[in-house]
Amino acid sequence: MSRAAEQEGVEAGPDPLAEHGGVDPAAPVESEADAAPYGELGRPFDRRSPFYYGFIGALGALTAFWLFQAILGIGSVLMLVVVSFFLAAGLNPAVTFLERRGLRRSLAVAFVIVAALGTVALFLVAIVPVITDQVAAITSNAPGWLDELQKNKRIQDLNDEYDVIDKLKAKVTDENFLSALFGGALGFGLKIVSALFNLFVIVVLTLYFLASLKTTTRALYKLAPATRRDRVSRLGDKVIANIGGYVSGAFLVALCAGLTSLVFLSLTDIREYAVALAFVVAVLDVIPMIGATLGAVLVCAIAFATDVKTGIACVVFYVLYQQFENYVVYPRVMSKSVDLPGAVIVIAALVGTALLGVVGALLAIPVAAAILLIVREVVVKQQDLR
Repeated sequence: MSRAAEQEGVEAGPDPLAEHGGVDPAAPVESEADAAPYGELGRPFDRRSPFYYGFIGALGALTAFWLFQAILGIGSVLMLVVVSFFLAAGLNPAVTFLERRGLRRSLAVAFVIVAALGTVALFLVAIVPVITDQVAAITSNAPGWLDELQKNKRIQDLNDEYDVIDKLKAKVTDENFLSALFGGALGFGLKIVSALFNLFVIVVLTLYFLASLKTTTRALYKLAPATRRDRVSRLGDKVIANIGGYVSGAFLVALCAGLTSLVFLSLTDIREYAVALAFVVAVLDVIPMIGATLGAVLVCAIAFATDVKTGIACVVFYVLYQQFENYVVYPRVMSKSVDLPGAVIVIAALVGTALLGVVGALLAIPVAAAILLIVREVVVKQQDLR
């Protein structure tokens, strides 16, 4: 029925093409050669064929292997990106704090960046020379400490059998010790240049991530379906907040350990090494689970080599301080960002260390917290609905 006939209520006549099977009888008839000039189409390929499955499977395996090799090739770059993102997430709470005080995000980001860079510059100018002098003093006094260790009967037996202390003494007193440690003077110089370049890249990426964190996260959230976008956004913001809280909290805990060690060591017989040793304690304290113990063992070993009473005092101090840190400082700082059972923390730290070394140990706990949050809010709740 035509549109005019529908409007006038009149029934249209029969369709002439329908009487001839939809073909216009006046149109010229094509021959079989004109209809298929290159021959007739063959049967479609049987997708149930073993050859088809084998070919597609092998193609997928080769693609996956190529992607795996590509990821390995850019592994160092990805590591810099991940570290920069974690640092940006750690600085983001300060930016958010300033935003809540009425400051625009651009100004808040600029203020935090200037403050962070100023702190690093102040540390390099004021602390690094002192640490360098004290490390040189420790190196020069190390042979004397090794001589003190040789007075122990058990250590004398081990040295007579394996010649350990003599080898250590020869290594420490060697002027080219650091160069030989890093593969010669050229290798040492290249590692310094590489470390500075990586530090520059991390600083630049951290600034970019911090300035565009909201824009980046919103763009990623838009990849989720519209019906789930709000929930994905809330979970994503919570994960980023947890990461930022953990990173900033870890640095606060390490700063507390370093300052406390500095005050205590300044009152002992190893006060001339107090700044360098406190810095070592603070850096190692960032490493979860074993960092604080490593720093305490190092300080106590140097203290015992200097004076037995000082060594005993250091052991007592670090035993008491680690209890204070584990049960007072750490829970108060981390309670709002990381809510993990002790077993999960240990397993995450071990897995992260095995995969990525020290960096993996640092990133393992916030990653585990994010995974546990997603499991609780997504997987468990989906199971509750079934």
